Amino acid sequence: MGVIPMYALCFFGYEIGKRLFTTEESYRELRLLDIAAAGATSGLFTTPILAPLERIKCVLQVQGTERKYSGTIDCGRQLLRQGGLASLNRGFCATMLRDSIASAFYFSSYEWLKRSLTPEGKSSPGVGGTLVAGGTAGILNWLFAIPIDTMKSRLQVAPEGKYAHGIRSVFFDILKNEKPSAFFRGVGPILIRAFPANAACFLGYESAIKVLNFIGMP
Repeated sequence: MGVIPMYALCFFGYEIGKRLFTTEESYRELRLLDIAAAGATSGLFTTPILAPLERIKCVLQVQGTERKYSGTIDCGRQLLRQGGLASLNRGFCATMLRDSIASAFYFSSYEWLKRSLTPEGKSSPGVGGTLVAGGTAGILNWLFAIPIDTMKSRLQVAPEGKYAHGIRSVFFDILKNEKPSAFFRGVGPILIRAFPANAACFLGYESAIKVLNFIGMP
């Protein structure tokens, strides 16, 4: 439900960030801090969609054999009925923090890899280079996102009132009661998925840009 509008807003937010933080020189000289700031902007646009959907997804994933929710819509309705928008959007700031930091590495690493994999005399890499750049950027995106994602998910499924200070309370709870490796639990499957998913994402993005330019829609 969320992936199509999320990616549309992600790349839209990146374009807004490019106008705010970068110039032509930023890409010509590969100023990664400028590009990272533009990438981080995308998190501001995706969070309003992702935060409630992530809350619903996490709640559904941890429900036991006695199904409390019949599906996505039912879960959303019950969360709204029980705690209003505050309940449905629990973890909003944590989601924004995760996506902004991750997207900073996502887009800056993609632009660097894209430049590195572009053959001499060409303006962009071929299909293989785009796939490698996109897949590797996806891995770097999640390497920095996983610790925050872990804390976000725990916050979103915790009983009401358990973490009084939000993600900060989750952070200290994990440090106190578990090993630091708990922040990276599930890293293997996430990174295995990250490469093909983001390789395909950027190939689709670059292909769409070329098609739009070809038909005269800059």
